[in-house]
Amino acid sequence: MHGKLVHTSPGAKNILDTPLLTAQVTRFKCGGFVLGMTINHCMTDGISAMEFVNSWAETARGISLTIPPFLDRSILRSRQPPNIKYNHDEFLEISDISNMASLYQEDQMIYKSFEFDPAKLARLKKIALEDGVIKSCTSFTVLTALVWRARSKALKMKPTQQTKLLFAVDGRSKFSPPLPKGYFGNGIVLTCCLCSAGELLAKPLSFAVEQVQNSIKVVTESFIRSTIDYFEVTRARPSLTATLLVTSWTRLSFDTTDFGWGEPTQSGCVTLPEKEVALFLSNGKEKGTTLLLGLPVTAMKTFEELIQV
Repeated sequence: MHGKLVHTSPGAKNILDTPLLTAQVTRFKCGGFVLGMTINHCMTDGISAMEFVNSWAETARGISLTIPPFLDRSILRSRQPPNIKYNHDEFLEISDISNMASLYQEDQMIYKSFEFDPAKLARLKKIALEDGVIKSCTSFTVLTALVWRARSKALKMKPTQQTKLLFAVDGRSKFSPPLPKGYFGNGIVLTCCLCSAGELLAKPLSFAVEQVQNSIKVVTESFIRSTIDYFEVTRARPSLTATLLVTSWTRLSFDTTDFGWGEPTQSGCVTLPEKEVALFLSNGKEKGTTLLLGLPVTAMKTFEELIQV
């Protein structure tokens, strides 16, 4: 049903057959409407996409752009010669020794959303801090850690199964000087955590939170430049076997876009791009976070039990 609200290219065989941008307006009998969009991730990240949509809305209202786009992408070109200084485990190929592939094939996929209000997030942080391993944590780091552990157990990963967590870090402020305001493109970089499922599940929540925190700290200008050079040399794509890829929209202000009829009553994504992706959305009313992910139906039942706090 939701797929009908977005224009797609079902006959596309590769990225060259896919439009960079599509927009579809669907009007309802009640008088409301939906603006459905697709945008090619090779062209822009979520921050740039949000700025584009809000600029489009400002143009529709006849006002000046709050953030004019900066279109020179040469500032993030690869170096000559390339200088790869890091291991870049985000691209590491992992063997599926737990036979999770068969679980996805045999079970029906089910998608669910879970609400984490401020009270639940506060309880999670308290659990993560109680052993003194870490001194503080954010809602993003503790929720990411919780989902990584619960999903790994729900998929019945063997103790020796290597498991990887991937998530994007905004690199705009990591440069000296920072990327220009309104930089239109991909200013994010993937960082990762890597450990065995046995270690991840045997140790307390604080261990997973600390891994997330350390992966954020490693993202510097040097790391980002190395990542760009690594991709230029290898053209590799991150492996998603035994991997959780977290993407967060909690700081993307799609819910404030105003084309002249006021702010939208709801915003979000129609589908998740891959079965390994978990999405965090902002719950504006309660200032909490909504988690959206998909799992095989039997794994989802276990996952639901494990994230109760």
